[in-house]
Amino acid sequence: MTDSAPFVGIDVAKARLDVASPQTDQTWQVPNTLQGHHALRETLQEVVPALVVLEASGGYEAAVASVLYEAGLPVVVVNPRRVRAFAQAQGQQAKTDPLDATVLADFGRALRPPVRPLPSAQAVQLTEWTRRRRQLIQMITAEQHRLDQASAPLAKTIGRHITWLQKQLKTLDADLAELIRTSPLWCDQAALIESVPGVGPTTTAMLLSALPELGQLSAKQIAALVGVAPFNRDSGQTQGPRAIYGGRGAVRTTLYMATLAATRYNPVIQAFYTRLLAAGKPKKVALTACMRKLIIILNAILRDQQPWNPTLQTP
Repeated sequence: MTDSAPFVGIDVAKARLDVASPQTDQTWQVPNTLQGHHALRETLQEVVPALVVLEASGGYEAAVASVLYEAGLPVVVVNPRRVRAFAQAQGQQAKTDPLDATVLADFGRALRPPVRPLPSAQAVQLTEWTRRRRQLIQMITAEQHRLDQASAPLAKTIGRHITWLQKQLKTLDADLAELIRTSPLWCDQAALIESVPGVGPTTTAMLLSALPELGQLSAKQIAALVGVAPFNRDSGQTQGPRAIYGGRGAVRTTLYMATLAATRYNPVIQAFYTRLLAAGKPKKVALTACMRKLIIILNAILRDQQPWNPTLQTP
């Protein structure tokens, strides 16, 4: 990367891509199609950018990011909330697609977010299937709530729909297990993850798809990435309560359910949870601490490539 290399921002919409390079005072548009992606790739290869920054846009950014990444371009997909906060800090209140692209480029130049490998096609599939699994569970829960208040004729229809959704969920779980089993890397990783009492296939699939950094970061970094690290809220002489914030919500939700199981079946987590409650910690605080401990344990297991061993963990 040279000091003169431009930073490029791409605002992604369903139909088009707005591209901006403030250092060269250029803005242009291409369609969000495969043909448009290839045209953009050729243009950027001539420009040789220092960084290409896109927002996560509900999946509409995935195809273009993949094309650019495979061409060897330094692509990074960032959290929209961070970019919007950056724009507001600059006093940028107006919002248009070309302006958003410019803000993305400025964000990249100011903060230099690290370029990470994009997920493979198989990883994308695993992510989509775990997302679909959450959707099915939400639909089943919603239908069960409706069933409680439905009249007899309507209850039969809702009951049939619940049965159908449950069959879909069972089929999807089998497909997820097969996808992980047939991947040599994921199969080994899954065996390590599921060696921890309280962690089952659902948590494993979520961690493999939505937390690829597991085993590659420090304990503090992985806790912050998931969103179970407490942040200070102090000002002057006031010391506020610590609270978790941000992180990957879907991972945290799944980790919460695994932690509930671990407080009953994992001797290390159970002892830790019991000790926190005995010290007067509220259950919610104790569970959050257990979530943090569990993800740190899982991180260490994948880092060291060693299965669960309770004698190596301190309760």
